[in-house]
Amino acid sequence: MKKAYEGLQGKIKKLKTPKIEVWENKYADKAYTVNLQTSEFTCICPKTGLPDFAMIKIEYGPAKLCIELKSFKEYLMFYRNIGIFHEHLINKALEDFVKACRPRWASVTGEFNIRGGIKTTVTATYKGKEK
Repeated sequence: MKKAYEGLQGKIKKLKTPKIEVWENKYADKAYTVNLQTSEFTCICPKTGLPDFAMIKIEYGPAKLCIELKSFKEYLMFYRNIGIFHEHLINKALEDFVKACRPRWASVTGEFNIRGGIKTTVTATYKGKEK
């Protein structure tokens, strides 16, 4: 029986994830920072099939749109049964986040619990479009 995490890494950029909803920012003319954080994140180790637990932190500068939190939590919950390398997860989450809200800038960090004596922290950043 093939497990859900097998063979996924080659198709990770095309992984169909839930839509992240947004709402109109009435203060798009202001430069400010939003921090989102959850300690309830889980995914699956693509090598062992065991669960990986992480603190996910997002920091972004909203432009015209802001992230709707319930849909973003549902987006993160999607990964609960997905076998994915930490580096792939954080980069995919950043790509989906930027696609959803087109921020001025964004940073996504995953602090993964210690496994085999090693703690992994991955950060991916988006610097925005030059004008």
